[in-house]
This record gives sequence, C-alpha cells and structure tokens, in this order.
Amino acid sequence: MTREKVDILAFGAHADDVEIGMGGTLAKYAEAGKRVVICDLTKAELSSNGSVPVREREAMKAAEFLGISERVTLDIPDRGIFLTDENISKVVAVIRKYKPKAVFAPYEQDRHPDHGNASRLVREAYFSSGVRKFNPSLPAHKAAHLYFYIINGFHRPHFVVNIESHIDQKLGSLRAYESQFDKGNNGVSTPLTEQYIEAIEARERMMGKDAGMLYAEGFFSFNTLILHHDLLGE
Repeated sequence: MTREKVDILAFGAHADDVEIGMGGTLAKYAEAGKRVVICDLTKAELSSNGSVPVREREAMKAAEFLGISERVTLDIPDRGIFLTDENISKVVAVIRKYKPKAVFAPYEQDRHPDHGNASRLVREAYFSSGVRKFNPSLPAHKAAHLYFYIINGFHRPHFVVNIESHIDQKLGSLRAYESQFDKGNNGVSTPLTEQYIEAIEARERMMGKDAGMLYAEGFFSFNTLILHHDLLGE
C-alpha cells in the first residue's frame, strides 16, 4: 500500500457504508484525479446475508466501479466498534499512514449502533492522530477536515455535493453488493433487501432537489466551514 499522502480517507463500519453515504462524491473526486482510500473498520462477519469472503469480493468490485484502487479493512470485530484505546490506535495508525487532507466517517445519528459508534471512534482518532505523543511510533498527522456522511435516514446537512454526473456510478457500486441488497433464494429479509437502493436514489434526488440540482449527497462538518467565494455566489 502506498504511503503517499491521499486527498480523501473515508471510513465505514462495514463494506457498503461508504458507498451508501458518499459513493457519488468519491467517484467524482476520483475522476478528478484525487487520491482516495476507503477503510472498512470491520469484516462484517455478523452480517445477516453473505460471508466475509463474498463481502470482500463485493467491496473490491464496488471500489473499482467508483474508480478507487485502494481499500483496506481493519480487524475490529463486527458489533465491537467501541471507544477503546486499542481501536482508537488502529484508526490513528491508518490516518497517520495515509496522511489525508480530509477524513470522512458516518453521521452519528443512525438506526444502526455500529454507524454511530464508528462516527465517535473516527472522531476520537482524528483528534488523537494529531497528538505527537499519542503512540509516537508513527509521525503525528492532523487532517485539515473531518466530515460526516449520511447512511440511513434523511437529515438536513450542512452542505451537499452535486453528484448528477455520478449517480449511476453510486448505484452501480451498491448493486455490486448482491449479497446485501438481493436476498436471493437463501437469504433473509433485512432493511437492505426491501428496495433499499431505490430508497437511497430517492433520497439523493430529494437532497438534490432541495439544493436546486438533480442529485446530491449531504454532509456534516466537524470543523467550521470557511466561505472562499462571494456571499452572493457571483
């Protein structure tokens, strides 16, 4: 794996979280030549459908669909994403390895406890990664931005990213997770198998409509946003 600085480091609790929340944004920035890395905190070994090997293959296929060549997975246990020194250190090590300009994590308000826990864990690691004396085996790194993407539900975000030209890539990356969104003959019904992809497309359309565009993804910012252009948008 490269040790060059990356532009975006996106964390998810499970493979498919990042695609659900910000697949279009990642495709957009990857197409623009930005360096993007996805980090899944768990192997999702407790997933109702699919197996770890199947989900790993689907995750790599989804990343390729978005134009992202590098994806890593930590060994934090599924349903074990807690604020422990060990887990914080694991996430800090990834941030310090890739030295991203921006870190992304799930939005804390979510029906799935793992998503909220992942949000808090990444937020702690984002801060600790910039503390020089915290696990000093790797040089400290303070990313310039920490943003949160929405997985489940609809929230009014701090800002949106226009994904009109990348909605097909987002939806294609989700369809790569056949084990999660299509229960087939042997799977069990979950919220993801009940027209979930259609619901995500409708949400991004609604998010876009609210901002005057066809499709958008919404985000929250940990840091105060600075406006670099005219207040009137001229």
